[in-house]
Amino acid sequence: MSSQDALKPRRRSTVSVDVGGVLVGSAHPVVVQSMTNTDTADADATAIQVARLAHAGSQLVRVTVNTEEAAAAVPEMMDKLRNNLGVDVPVIGDFHYNGHKLLVEYPAMATALAKYRINPGNVGAKRHDEHFATIVRVAIDNDKPVRIGVNWGSLDQQLLTELMNANAAAAEPRDSRDVMIEAMIESAMRSAELAEQTGLGHDRIIISAKVSQVRDLVDVYRLLAARSDYPLHLGLTEAGMGDKGIVASTAGLAILLNEGIGDTIRVSLTPGPGAAREREVEIAQQVLQSMGLRSFIPQVSACPGCGRTTSTFFQEMAQQIQQHLKDRMPAWQATHPGVEEMRVAVMGCVVNGPGESKHADIGISLPGTFEDPVAPVFIDGRLDRTLRGEGLVAEFIDILEDYVDRRYPAARAEVAAG
Repeated sequence: MSSQDALKPRRRSTVSVDVGGVLVGSAHPVVVQSMTNTDTADADATAIQVARLAHAGSQLVRVTVNTEEAAAAVPEMMDKLRNNLGVDVPVIGDFHYNGHKLLVEYPAMATALAKYRINPGNVGAKRHDEHFATIVRVAIDNDKPVRIGVNWGSLDQQLLTELMNANAAAAEPRDSRDVMIEAMIESAMRSAELAEQTGLGHDRIIISAKVSQVRDLVDVYRLLAARSDYPLHLGLTEAGMGDKGIVASTAGLAILLNEGIGDTIRVSLTPGPGAAREREVEIAQQVLQSMGLRSFIPQVSACPGCGRTTSTFFQEMAQQIQQHLKDRMPAWQATHPGVEEMRVAVMGCVVNGPGESKHADIGISLPGTFEDPVAPVFIDGRLDRTLRGEGLVAEFIDILEDYVDRRYPAARAEVAAG
């Protein structure tokens, strides 16, 4: 075994679940998913947002199915998505409180969806097992997998009360946080057991246990991974807005993914008013790529700048190159397989610039503010040429394009041969 193989995370789930053609779990790559925030009853708006999320890289997209109007609109939305927009991403239905009724009363909706998400805490207190089993039977009849999604904020109250009472009567009561975590795990495992007793296959179940704090997330999933071999869906629920949501989600996901825990992830960001929903997909992809688990887009290494780079030229160039890579990826994916693993360096001065550029596939080292106005370009570890003048950004981008054509030509050759 090589040293690199020894460092690779080991998957803890041994089960593989097929979600509309996307394989989750076992040795398959970690899957990125997201969720719409449109009213699902608006078939046009929901289809468009699902398509946008899919184009951003979401491999699974979840939609809310909370009303009869939403349930009735799902088949129309799927038709628009498939036939009008040409998008084949699997769509998951998110059910709370009335899922047992909607899935039975709207069979076309049940057929159209690729997976059902069930929250055990929201299927009814008095007839909990009956309602849960109803959803599972619909899944069996339609050959659909389910995600049993326990949530900190909507735990099965009967189970929680049972465990809290037992803890209070114990000789040495545990902290209430520990009991809450136990209740989440117990809810997930009991529900999975009930699903299998109802007839759902072991390889048709995915589990999640969502919380909103990083330490709680890590503790819950470590315990959950030790107790089951089901694929696990990771993510902080209610992660928050902006930097807080991004940092908290990244911190929690990175710890678990590095331990080999997690088969599908979502970064649940609160978008600003009118902001694009796709941001959560981009963050999830960047987490996986930064961890070395998957590659989605060429990565740009750029120094932070210092007193040697007081001009804004360096920042502007780094921004332009990064945007160019993002804009070109849709076309490159079809013609240049492997380009997503390319490493690009855009450095601001001679201190670390040449060295970092040599380590990248292609890089440029700009002069600092008071250094000689020359910018060496390194390709595959060697000095290729030196650029000068105001047009060096455009020149470097041309060099970059030529490098991609030469370094990643496989698909182009196949297209020409066909």
